[in-house]
Amino acid sequence: MNQDNIQIYDNQLIRTAWDEENEEWYFAIVDVIRVLTESPNPQTYWRVMKKRLKDEGNETVTNCNALKLKAVDGKKRLTDVANTEQLLRLIQSIPSSKAEPFKLWLAQVGRERIEETIDPELSIDRALETYARLGYPADWINQRLQAIRVRKELTDQWKSHGVQQGKEYAILTNEITRAWSGMSTREYKNLKGLRKENLRDNMSTLELVLNMLAEATTTELTKVQNPKGLQQNKEVAKEGGTVAGNARKDIEQRTGQPVITAENRTQLSRVVMDLLMDAESNQE
Repeated sequence: MNQDNIQIYDNQLIRTAWDEENEEWYFAIVDVIRVLTESPNPQTYWRVMKKRLKDEGNETVTNCNALKLKAVDGKKRLTDVANTEQLLRLIQSIPSSKAEPFKLWLAQVGRERIEETIDPELSIDRALETYARLGYPADWINQRLQAIRVRKELTDQWKSHGVQQGKEYAILTNEITRAWSGMSTREYKNLKGLRKENLRDNMSTLELVLNMLAEATTTELTKVQNPKGLQQNKEVAKEGGTVAGNARKDIEQRTGQPVITAENRTQLSRVVMDLLMDAESNQE
């Protein structure tokens, strides 16, 4: 389930593991501590820090897991790891000049989220700025914003027809994706070399349009057929996705070219260490 990997930050190694089933990165806590604190004994540092946080009632420490990661001698040993959210919380408790830019970045993100709660339009403006900064063309950005609206209309219908947000939304999304693309969402992401990244952010304009067609059709069919609960909505999701799937096949027949490709548009960081580098550059 977990795929070991090594990330480089500040010319130092940080062991990571990718859990494909849950789409979650895990990071070796002692490696992050070594990089941020330059402690000669990060194991001891982490042991003392863990006790202090437990005494303070910090649930993050309690919820951290251990995975077998490759040690310096090449053998795999149980190592305390943290997912991205847990690691963000732990970094806030590390008194280090290297951690300070990251804490400032977290404070900025928190402020922006509060502002967006007060004025939701800000989130749209920031999304536009982010996509433009990442090099997406204007026509693609317009399609992406339209896709967000189409998706919201669909999830509103699911919610009113007895579908639970979270896992059940993911199940129905997977049904739609398989019906129009011929692949599950995970297979589609694997084709494009994606892990945590958003699949839609890595679609071509044509892929994005067909995905919108699948979701918009599912929305309309849901209104007409009035399905109840997950199983009935699955059938509608397959039906809506099939409409777009037929369109895809027709396009491919007429052009002689596959609609779905391995093209990957992402320029987003894959691991939390890259965010730290960005936070540092923003402070310069």
